[in-house]
Amino acid sequence: MTDNFALVDPYSDTEIRPIVTACITGMKDKQLTSDRFQRFSSWKSLQRAIASLIHVACSFRSSNESNTCSGWHLCSQAHTVSELLKAKNVIIRSVQKESFSKDIETLSKGGNISSKVPLSKLNPFLDEDGLLRVGGRLKLADVSYPEKNPVILPGKHHVSALLIRHYHERVEHQGRIFTEGAIRAAGLWLIGGKRCISSILHACVTCRKLRGKLEMQKMSDLPPERLSVSPPFTYTGLDVFGPWTVVARRTRGGQALSKRWAVLFTCMSTRAVHIEVIMSMDSSSCINALRRFFAIRGPAKQLQSDCGTNFIGASNELEFHKVVQETKVQRYINNEGCTWAFNPPHSSHMGGAWERMIGLARRILDSMLMREGHSNLSDEVLSTLMAEVTAIINSRPLVPVSMDAESPLVLTPAMLLTQKAGSPPPTGNFSEKDIYKRQWRQVQSLANQFWCRWKQEYLQTLQVRHKWQEPYPNIQEGDIVLLKDNQVARNEWPMALVTSVFPGQDGKVRKVELKVTKEGSSKTFLRPISEVILLLGK
Repeated sequence: MTDNFALVDPYSDTEIRPIVTACITGMKDKQLTSDRFQRFSSWKSLQRAIASLIHVACSFRSSNESNTCSGWHLCSQAHTVSELLKAKNVIIRSVQKESFSKDIETLSKGGNISSKVPLSKLNPFLDEDGLLRVGGRLKLADVSYPEKNPVILPGKHHVSALLIRHYHERVEHQGRIFTEGAIRAAGLWLIGGKRCISSILHACVTCRKLRGKLEMQKMSDLPPERLSVSPPFTYTGLDVFGPWTVVARRTRGGQALSKRWAVLFTCMSTRAVHIEVIMSMDSSSCINALRRFFAIRGPAKQLQSDCGTNFIGASNELEFHKVVQETKVQRYINNEGCTWAFNPPHSSHMGGAWERMIGLARRILDSMLMREGHSNLSDEVLSTLMAEVTAIINSRPLVPVSMDAESPLVLTPAMLLTQKAGSPPPTGNFSEKDIYKRQWRQVQSLANQFWCRWKQEYLQTLQVRHKWQEPYPNIQEGDIVLLKDNQVARNEWPMALVTSVFPGQDGKVRKVELKVTKEGSSKTFLRPISEVILLLGK
């Protein structure tokens, strides 16, 4: 008996009745609500979808048996003008019933809207299609009916945002006035439209591509090497500028010309400069310039420079970041116990400490070359001119010259480098023993006087931020940006994905890593935020 019961299939047993589950769907509101409109991202797609529903509904009412459009179907025929107009009215009517239900009910009963309601200023009325329109004061105006009595829509609604984007694209992404004029000409009146249009245009990706501003950030605090009391050229910034054409040798047929460049070293704290002339942009000339600099000014703890095209001067033959990555230069820097820090490419504003000195050196050199002439410029003359440029720059005042008779000394970098105050010798008779005995005290006194005045006078001039004073939102990882490229037109600037950010000590991001994908290949770039335009934030 047990085995027979085990072989019985319950699904084939006629005595067992199957369980049937029935479901019923009930709708609280038989009207089309605007909740479904949230799924659409453009006005055209929403209008076509509602027009398709109207077409299907009309096909059920059609009694013509030969009509191919009957019942539920996906019609391949284009929507007619009347269907699109009906769809527009249905959408607007559903939005108005949701936003102005009490006002519509009052007007449908023949009442008047209270003067306390903001809508009363428009003197609204219901037309024959049940749409709420502006009554206004233009009944006798010789304009079309939609412009005379536009349809009222709430500004803060998804359908209103779709309409703003639609007419904004119709005017080819022009400003708020153009977009607002197109909306008004289409017979639409948006409540609070100016603010809504401005918010939509502010978030428009196409407008940001065409006219978006480059990112900015509040100026960061000065690095510690700019504020430290250390020997001159302990922390040094350097850059290459030039070239100049010099006479290498004279031949029977004329002169053999060649190019020369110059490396400018600037002390980050004392603002003193040192210039070395180089014959080429290869690693040997770079090492020789560094050796001469270290031999004269002593070893440095850190070198800072750019790694973009500004470091190679005007030749565009070799980028400097390729030079320093070579084994010879890197080995020499490491042996000297010095580190080399690089700013991101295309960020000349981050190297303002030496860029300012290069501009000053160029102006002085232009004045000298105007007097000397370019035709007879030789290596010896160029080296002499660079030495004179260095002396002029180092003798410049670091702070405004005081008119006080008690402080006649001018605070200059040369005051520390040459230990010469520039004042006449003190009066009195001194023996030879006193000179040798107290010389170190005089040198130490001048150095102490420089650093005391450096702290009291010069350091305070670095306190104020002359620009970039307001903080801006940080660019985050995952944002979509537009990468600036000076070589092509703005319409051809590539889009990039922010893969990494590098916040500073104050938490502000001023340097980002970008990933650009073009023709199936991806490249990674390190750029400052001043080279990107934010399109879509995370």
